[in-house]
Amino acid sequence: MPADPPSADPSSAEPPPVGTAVPGPDARSTDPAVPASGAGAGPGDRAARRGAFAAVALALFCIQVDFFALNLAIPGISAELAVTPAAAQWTLSAYMLAIGCFFIVGGRLGDVFGRRRALLAGAALFTAGSVACALAPGLGALVAARIVQGIGAALVFPVSVSVITNVFPEAGRARALGAVFGVANIGTALGPFVGGGLTEGPGWRWIFWLVAPLSALSLLIALLKVADSRDPDAPRQLDLPGCLTVVVGLAALTLAVERGSAWGWNHPRTLAALGLAVLAGALFTLRERRARHPLIDLGLFRNVPYVLVTGMGSIANMGYGVTVFLATLYLQGVRGLSPLAAGVVFLAPAVLVALTGPLGGWLSPRVRPTAVMAMAGVVAGTGMLALSVVEAWWLYVPVFAWCGLGLGLGLGWTFSSVATQQVVPPARAGEASGVLLTFLVTLGAIALAAAASALTALTPERPPEEAYDLILRVGGVVILAAAAVVMAVRRRLVRRGVLPPLSVRRS
Repeated sequence: MPADPPSADPSSAEPPPVGTAVPGPDARSTDPAVPASGAGAGPGDRAARRGAFAAVALALFCIQVDFFALNLAIPGISAELAVTPAAAQWTLSAYMLAIGCFFIVGGRLGDVFGRRRALLAGAALFTAGSVACALAPGLGALVAARIVQGIGAALVFPVSVSVITNVFPEAGRARALGAVFGVANIGTALGPFVGGGLTEGPGWRWIFWLVAPLSALSLLIALLKVADSRDPDAPRQLDLPGCLTVVVGLAALTLAVERGSAWGWNHPRTLAALGLAVLAGALFTLRERRARHPLIDLGLFRNVPYVLVTGMGSIANMGYGVTVFLATLYLQGVRGLSPLAAGVVFLAPAVLVALTGPLGGWLSPRVRPTAVMAMAGVVAGTGMLALSVVEAWWLYVPVFAWCGLGLGLGLGWTFSSVATQQVVPPARAGEASGVLLTFLVTLGAIALAAAASALTALTPERPPEEAYDLILRVGGVVILAAAAVVMAVRRRLVRRGVLPPLSVRRS
């Protein structure tokens, strides 16, 4: 890749604030079975690193294609299985429930019991779930298979990040993570095109027949090439009460958010789910404070750079999901494009979204993570505002690609996964990634639910196009405000000597 590798200088990453319980990014594994540079792969073991990269990148590509392609397949699923579109929507809701609930558990499972085992288990589940989806005779079987897929993806995603963090030496870690997410982002951007094309052509089942063999290939590569690594300080046991409470809480919250607009936000089922989420969240916090070996070290939330990056990344991901959702409706409902033609428009930002991964790797040694996130927020926010006012195709497509979906929002949510690995120790990389991904997915689902509810409330009184524009403007303002807050907090902490200055230039 053309990007320069990050500096090995300890100052190249933002250290946690004074007094934090989370070690800095230069922490190393003390497990005698794990070399300091990575998980069983020394600096000269390029073949092992390439194998790990290929397995991880391909697995994430499959997950992203699968999720973003199926959004356009809901009408086809509804028609073939003779169910209502609202019922077919459970194929998305069930997946979101599964993946959102198990991110934290999946990340910690890899840290505690071995990242190779967790990666293999996740890839196997995702592959089996994909085949089951393709063969599903009815909606019930399809939803069940989607849950299996979601659990597999919840294992693969955080463990993939920690595998790369631990197998690559520090000098090449950010660049490798950036390239991995570059490949994954190709799947993100191509998903609507693939989903629209296959749904109009051979049928929605071919979405799963596409990802199943690719996922199986990633499983095979991981089996042959990925060495194991884990947190050497963690006992070989899992905080089961913590797992139970966090899964129940996230499941209840996700269910309420996903189905709230359909049930009604004041419906007893919605309120009961929200109440259960609050109760489970409180129990989880109490458990983690008292547990000898907690599922999440709450000291992670005293790591100011991690909190800023996670917060900005979550808000950027909220904007990303809302922009994709509104653009899909706009292109088909206002512009009158077919699903395939709408997917073609998404090819424009595909290249830029894919490039945000390598771009993040290039920026990593040069600019502090929080500053990159704030910069992405500014580009994304102004892009969403611009997208709400342009109409001509010659201007809409480049704004959509460059400022909105492609560069700004794409960099915002992608770089958060790279940046968090710079501000936590490699031994707990899976835990940090799992927490980040949980925030990304959960808040992203909340944003989509809010956008859908806003559309329902706005469209009787105004044309859909005006409603889309208003939501984009609100989203753009929120993201710009978040970027301003991140930089204001950062500046204050720099003045207090808690964080280093902005520049990370090499001598």
